Parts: sequence; C-alpha cells; structure tokens
Amino acid sequence: MKLAALGEVMVELAPQAAGQSGRAGGQQGKPLLAQSYAGDTYNTAVYVARHGVDVSYVTLLGDDPYSEEVLTILAGESIDTGAIARLPGRCPGLYMIQNTPDGERYFTYWRGEAPARELFADTARREALKAHLRQMDCLYLSGITLAIMSPQARAELLAFLEEYRADGGRVAFDSNYRPRLWASPEAARDAVAEFLRQTDMALLTFEDEQALWGDRRPGSCIKRNTGFGVSELVIKRGAEPVLLQFDGELTALEVPPVASVVDTTGAGDSFNAGYLGARLQGATPERSIAAGNRCAARVIGHRGAIIPRAEFLGAATPAAEAC
Repeated sequence: MKLAALGEVMVELAPQAAGQSGRAGGQQGKPLLAQSYAGDTYNTAVYVARHGVDVSYVTLLGDDPYSEEVLTILAGESIDTGAIARLPGRCPGLYMIQNTPDGERYFTYWRGEAPARELFADTARREALKAHLRQMDCLYLSGITLAIMSPQARAELLAFLEEYRADGGRVAFDSNYRPRLWASPEAARDAVAEFLRQTDMALLTFEDEQALWGDRRPGSCIKRNTGFGVSELVIKRGAEPVLLQFDGELTALEVPPVASVVDTTGAGDSFNAGYLGARLQGATPERSIAAGNRCAARVIGHRGAIIPRAEFLGAATPAAEAC
C-alpha cells in the first residue's frame, strides 16, 4: 500500500532536557533550544514509514539549507520526496515549543511566508502533483493542510479528491483545528465539512471537535461525521477510551496508562501514524487503535515531535511492529 501525506514541515525549536547538552541552560537562565523539523502531516508520514509502509510526502520547500536538510531527513526515512517542489528565495516556517510541568505544550509560530502555503496553487505544479497522487492507495491530510492553502487551491484539491475516490482511492483526514490559521470559525467549519464529505477515515481529536463545532459530548461528533458519510471514524480523547464508529457499531477502546509524559507534542500525529501504519497493512480498526496508542505513548515520553529513528525502533524491533 502507498500513502501520500500532504502538508507542511517547519523548523522546530524545543527546550532541551536538563543535561542533554552538558549545560544547565542558555544565557540569563533561559533553556537551550534543540533545533529539529516537524509538522502534523510530516510527523505522521515519518512514523507511518517507520512501520514499513511506502510513503510519499507532498509539500513545497525553499532553496535554503534548512529545506535541503528536510529532504535529506526524509530520504533517510525512506520517504519519497519526488513530489516536493522548491521555490527560489523561500524557506520553511518556524515554530517554538514551550511545555508546562505536566508535559502539555504551547506553540509560537512564524510561518507567514512559508512556501507550503502555495500547495496546489500553481497550475503546472498541480497537474504534475495530481498525476503523482493518482498512484497512491491512500491520501492523508489535515485541517492545517487546508488552513494554510488559499481558498482556490482548496477548491482544486477538493475536486481532485472527489475524482480520486471515484477511482478507488481512500482519504484519511484529521481536522487538527488551529483557530489562528483561519479567518473565522465559520470559515474553518465550512472548509472542514467539505473535506469530511470526501473522507473515508476520519482520525479526530475530541478537543479539536469541541473547539471547532461546540460539541459537548462525543455523540454529537459521531452523528455529524456519520452524516458527512465518513465510514471509519476514530475519536481520540487523551487518556480516555478511544471511540471507534465502524460498520454501524460504536466501540470504546481503553488507552493504556503512560508511565512518564515528557512532551505531548505530536501525540495525535503519532497515534494517526500507528493507526494508518497498521490499517494499511491489513489490521482491523481495533488492532490499529492499539498500534496508535503504542506509537503515541512512545513519542510523548520524549521531547519534540520526532524521536530518533534508532531509539524509536529499538535494538531488534522490526519496523512494522515498532509501535
């Protein structure tokens, strides 16, 4: 099975753990910052690839050293970068992580001129990209993917997804609502609703659904997405049981406790990766949720969205069972 993930990869700055660099902190007691790369669909793509799935990442980058390093990292993860175009004079966006003592995270972004904001906008690049995506068995995107695109580009992507699904392709979607990326909640709801109507697998976080739609209970979320035609619905609720709506049945699956939560950055993204990695290799939705929980538990025990490949896989752990 081949998966293409569409979205944005950014430069990540995250506080280093005590002793990580041999120094207690930076100037004036400020923590030292570790530089890496992350982004919601990028995070998922990396972890899906570590499950042994054939993955392509779709974005736009610049011609700067950071963009070059992103391509090198993706190649090192055996992720196809053939669909990534590079725009002269541009560079990726940047974000900084801050954590509370319980591991919860807060972000500050600098992404206004990021090249990924022009995804699906240029006619020539769009036609080449469509040809590439038609070769995929499944496409994965998020509400952030939609939010950074222009309305016209979103309309082009939406029309393509309808054709793609008519030809047998499957679409996986995570709403990942970030209010500051949208002109208004109404604009976000309209766009997300349109794409959910072209979604086969919805991997949603209930907290995002509450913020976007005002849901008080998961039942409202289930009813709405069933109405959109989503056939496979997964609702993540932190440490609460994951809800699965599939084949007309609702199931609640327990989330095993995590001994140490260091940084929740990428928790939902890594869950999605574990789920998709297992699902695309033939696992049932129930077993795929268990794989998603294992993947997320491993990731939130470390700082940053992407943990080192060798540490993630383990000394003798097959890639497909890493989570």
